[in-house]
Amino acid sequence: MFSPDSNEQSLSVQEARTLTRGDQPQAVLLDVREAAEWATGHAPGAVHAPLSGLVAGAGLPAAARGRPLAVICRSGQRSQQAAKLLAQQGADAVNVEGGMNAWTTAGYPVIDERGKHGPTA
Repeated sequence: MFSPDSNEQSLSVQEARTLTRGDQPQAVLLDVREAAEWATGHAPGAVHAPLSGLVAGAGLPAAARGRPLAVICRSGQRSQQAAKLLAQQGADAVNVEGGMNAWTTAGYPVIDERGKHGPTA
């Protein structure tokens, strides 16, 4: 989906949301924030894989394996690092610009660990 030959290094939150919503999303929204940040608030349907685990060699969760990945964190810094790391490992991964800060600014939904509307950390 994200062609390695393209210069596509990042997606806007609008593009990421479009690609990752619906019954059959084209990509997985992979949230690489740490557990406490994730628990406070994340995008509905996102898959959690903390950057610290990915750097330590942890594999991707089953729901993210073999799928195009729109990688998100709080501001876009860690997700950029994670997307680069995952791409080096052969994954189809692209950074989401602005991260969850941009996601919430755009007015997109956020849920906490109990599935209720929540803020982001």
